[in-house]
Amino acid sequence: MPVTHRNGMRKFTLVIPVYKVQGYLRACLDSILSQSFDNFEIVAVNDHSPDSCGRILDEYAGLDERVVPVHLDENQGIGKARDIGALRARGEYILFLDSDDTLADGALQAMAERLAITGNPDILLLNHVRTYWDDRVQAAAATHMLESVGTTVFTALERPEVLTMFAVVWNRAYRRDFYNDNGFVFTDGIYEDALMVYKTMLTAERIAALGHVCVEYRQRRRGNSMGTPGRKHFGIFEQYARLFEFLDANPHLAKVRNLLFERMISHFLFTLAREDRIVPSDRSAFFRLSFQQYKRYRPSDFTTPQGSQGIRFQTLERGSYTAYAGMSFAIDKRRQLLRRATKVRNRIGRAIYNRLYQLHLRRPIDENLAVYSAYWNRGVACNPAAIYHKAKQLAPNVHGVWIVRKESVDTVPDGIDFVVANSPRYWKVMARAKYLINNVNFPNNFAKRPEQIHLQTHHGTPLKQMGIDQQRFPAAGKGMSFHKMLERADKWDLSLTSNQHSTEIWERVYPCAFEAIEYGYPRNDVYFRSTAQDVSRIRRELGIEEGKIAVLYCPTVRDYQKGYVPRIDLERFCRELGPDYVLLVRTHYFYGNDPRVAALQERGLIKDVSTYPVVEDLCLAANALITDYSSIMFDYACLDRPIITYADDWEVYRKARGVYFDVLSQIPGETPGATATTEEELIDVFRSGLWNGPAAAELRAAFRRRFVQYDDGNSAERIVNHLFLAEKAEVPPLPPLEERTPAPAPTAHVPDPALADSALAGA
Repeated sequence: MPVTHRNGMRKFTLVIPVYKVQGYLRACLDSILSQSFDNFEIVAVNDHSPDSCGRILDEYAGLDERVVPVHLDENQGIGKARDIGALRARGEYILFLDSDDTLADGALQAMAERLAITGNPDILLLNHVRTYWDDRVQAAAATHMLESVGTTVFTALERPEVLTMFAVVWNRAYRRDFYNDNGFVFTDGIYEDALMVYKTMLTAERIAALGHVCVEYRQRRRGNSMGTPGRKHFGIFEQYARLFEFLDANPHLAKVRNLLFERMISHFLFTLAREDRIVPSDRSAFFRLSFQQYKRYRPSDFTTPQGSQGIRFQTLERGSYTAYAGMSFAIDKRRQLLRRATKVRNRIGRAIYNRLYQLHLRRPIDENLAVYSAYWNRGVACNPAAIYHKAKQLAPNVHGVWIVRKESVDTVPDGIDFVVANSPRYWKVMARAKYLINNVNFPNNFAKRPEQIHLQTHHGTPLKQMGIDQQRFPAAGKGMSFHKMLERADKWDLSLTSNQHSTEIWERVYPCAFEAIEYGYPRNDVYFRSTAQDVSRIRRELGIEEGKIAVLYCPTVRDYQKGYVPRIDLERFCRELGPDYVLLVRTHYFYGNDPRVAALQERGLIKDVSTYPVVEDLCLAANALITDYSSIMFDYACLDRPIITYADDWEVYRKARGVYFDVLSQIPGETPGATATTEEELIDVFRSGLWNGPAAAELRAAFRRRFVQYDDGNSAERIVNHLFLAEKAEVPPLPPLEERTPAPAPTAHVPDPALADSALAGA
C-alpha cells in the first residue's frame, strides 16, 4: 500500500490530460505505477476522447486506487483538462505529464529526495530526454545547466538562464499551495505552456533543479496536435501578448524583458518555418503578425543575436515577407541540391514501367474498381478474400481485381479476375482503383493518389512485437528499413482490428495518420456462420475418420533460425497419443514444403496440411489447436475450443523476437489454455486430460473476453458497408460474447485419462 503523510496527503499528484492516445496510454500509466516511490496519485482527465482511452483509465482504476479517472462530457482542450485535474489534486506537488510521455525509472524517488534537500521549493525543474520512434534518445539542451545548479535554491531573476529551458509544464513540479494560492490557470488554445511556464517561474520565490532524467518526451512521428497545420497556430500571438501584459504589470521584471523578447521571436520564427504548422497560404499573414509583435514589444535596448538566427531576426525586423521568403527559398534550394548530390538513383529496367505508371496516374480514378492482395501476392486469402466475396454480394457494382505473383496464378479460383504483379495491367489497376485492400503493404513504388482509399486489414493479432518495436530485436528487424516501412504505412487510410489490444498496438508501432476501424476480422466470420454439416463435410474432405480427435499443430516462424526446425518428434507424439487422435501439421508458409513432414504423411502417421489453401477449414475441422506464438490462436479462440500452447523455446524467442505478453503466465487473458515447454509435458497434457479440462476452459474464457471482442460473423458486412455503400445498410449490432454461437465442435471420442494410465501401466 502506498505511503501517505499523516494527514493523508500524497507527495505527488500527476495530472494527465488524455485525448486520442490509446496506443500510448498504457505505457504512460505503467511508467508511473512501476515507480519505486509510491506515495502519489494519478488524476487522469479523459477529455471526451473518442477512442478507448476512457475504458483503459477505468481498467487501471479498477486495479489501483491511486488512479483517479475524470471523464468529461465534452472535449474542452488540454488546458481546461489540466485545470480540472489540478483542482482534483491532493498531492503536495503537482506534475503535468502528457499522456503519450513516460516517467523515467526512479524519477519520483529522485524528485522526493531533491525536494527534501532543498526545503520544498515552489518549483522543481526536471531534466528530460527526447525519445524517437527509431529508438534514438536525445538529451535535453538544459541538462548541463540543471546539473550545475546543484542543490541551491534561487529565483528566476537571480538565475535568468533557467528561463531558456524548454518552456513546457511537464518538465517541472509545482508545489500545490504555491500553484493554487496564485490562482494559476491555463489559457485556451495551444502554446498555453509558454505563458504558464514564464508566469509561474517569474512568480516563484524559491526554485530548485534536478539533473536526474525524469521525463521521457516521446517524439511522435504522427498524431501530435502541435504537428497539425492550421490557423490554430496563430494562437501563439495571443499567448505571448498576455505574457508581455504580465511583464508590463510587474516593472520589477524588466531585467528579463530582453531575454523573453528573444525567446518569443525565436518561437515565432521556429513556428513559421515548420510546414507541419503553418501552411503556405497562411505564411505571409503569420509573418505580418510576427512583425507587428516585434515592433510592439521590442525593448529599446534589445541587441539582435548573432549568426544565422540573427539574420532571421533582421529579416523579420525589416517587415518584408518577400525578403523572408527569398531567404527561406535560398536555404531550401541549397538543401535540395545537397540531397540530390548524395542520392544515387538506379532507373535501369524501370523506365518503361515508370512511364506507363505515370501515364495511368494522370487518368481519372475508377470509382467502381477495387484491388485486393494478400500475403505478398500469394493468392486469394485471409481478410481481403472475405471482404471480396461479401462485396460481390452487397456491392456488385464494384469490380474486384486480385494481384498475384506469377507462380500463384494456378491457385486463383475460377471466375476471379486477377493481374500478375508488375505486368502492364497491374500498373493500370494500381493507378486507377478507388479501393486498395491488402493484409500486408503494397510495394514502395506504389504512389497512392489522394482520392484512393487504402484499407490495411492486417493478418493477425500481435503477440510478437511488430512495427517499430522490432528495432530492439536484431533477429526480427534484420535487413529491414523502418523508415521505408513507415512510408508504406503512411499510405493507409483505414486499419482494421478485431480487438482493443490490436488497436492500441497498431496505433503505437505504426505512428501514421490512419483511422482504426474496430469491425473484427472478416476471415473469422466463417467460424460463426458454419454449421455442423459444414464441419462434417470439411473433415470428410480431409480424410479424418468419424469420431477421431483432430489436433491441428501450427508452429510459427523463428526469426533467429534458418529453415524449418521441428519442435516436436511428430512420430513419437502420434504414437504416445494413440489411435484416437489424428494430427494435422501445418508448417509456416515462409518455409514451404518440408520433406520430413511429407514423409510422415506417406507413412500414414500425420496429415500434412501445410499447403492446404484455406486455414479456416482446418480450424473448423480440428477439435483442438497446438501452437506456440502464432496469431492463429486468436482466430481459433472464436470457436471456443481447446488451445494448447507448446513453447519449448520461450526464453530464446522472447529475447530474440519480443512479445507483448506471456502466453505461459497462466494469467487470465494472457494464456489461452493448457501449456507445455517440453515434449514430455505436451504428451502429458493430452494423456492427463488437462488439454480440455476445467482449468483450461477458464483460461480460454478469459482469453476470449480479451481478444474475441469484435468478431461475430458480420465483420465483412460492416466493412463493405463502410467502404463501398453510399447508403449504409443496417448491420446487426455486436452481441455480447456469450450470445455469439460459433460452429459446433466435431463429435469425437475423448479417452478417459484414467483408462489411458491403466493401459500404460499394463503395457
